[in-house]
Amino acid sequence: MQTVLEILQKTTTYFEQKGVPEARLQAQRLMGHVLECGRLELYLQFERPMTSEALDKLRPLVARRAKREPLQHILGDTDFLELTLKCDARALIPRPETEELAELLTIHFAPPPPAVLDLGTGTGALALGLASVWPDSTITAVDASPDALLLAQENAALNNLSGRVTFLESDWFLAVEGQRFDLIVSNPPYLTEEEMTTAAPEVTDFEPTRALVSGPDGLNDLRKIIAEAPGFLTSGGLLALETGIAQHATLTTLAAEAGFRKSEAKRDISGRPRFFWAWL
Repeated sequence: MQTVLEILQKTTTYFEQKGVPEARLQAQRLMGHVLECGRLELYLQFERPMTSEALDKLRPLVARRAKREPLQHILGDTDFLELTLKCDARALIPRPETEELAELLTIHFAPPPPAVLDLGTGTGALALGLASVWPDSTITAVDASPDALLLAQENAALNNLSGRVTFLESDWFLAVEGQRFDLIVSNPPYLTEEEMTTAAPEVTDFEPTRALVSGPDGLNDLRKIIAEAPGFLTSGGLLALETGIAQHATLTTLAAEAGFRKSEAKRDISGRPRFFWAWL
């Protein structure tokens, strides 16, 4: 019978052969999932024999990851702030940058904004993350995809936040006509069509293209959001966007043309200009 360490080494080598990024870490995550233990505990079990039952559970998961299915889909969830979010093909997997955006907003607002709109909510990550730290804010989340909205509602229930967020099917602002918000936040599609052709298989084969790509220059949805947002913001309200790192010069011009009085690029933890904020 092979040990946990031997299986880990074989799985890591197999993932390397298949081009899986961070092969050893991915193997550790899958083995920890099967053995119901964290990475540290996994290290402490290296000499333990791997049972046939555990191997039977592991093999199909390894096969799925070797085909480049995202780890979050295989495990079924991911962490976002203090939440656990269900992940599947219905919506984009929440990225660390989106979590950074939520953290920047919680630092920026004191007190929290009374009314918040999350455009293109997907898994519900931004809306639910903000709802969890701003219990007195009224939060609305919209998405054009009924499947994504269902996933977001499932995540609200999973995190005991049902009723804290109003979910609406909407093509951007369509369903909130006549309403005003102190904060509009969005992680819209912003990849170019060319960027999508070079993206990893985890992205191109398993995530919804509509949530990622926005025309030849990646700006179709950002143009629409920036142009229409002033009609839905309160005086002094903030539009906070996750964007591509090469788009901010254009976004600054678009914001000025739309009537925003001030805009600012904010950098992510790696120093890239990942976020664009504009004040009405």
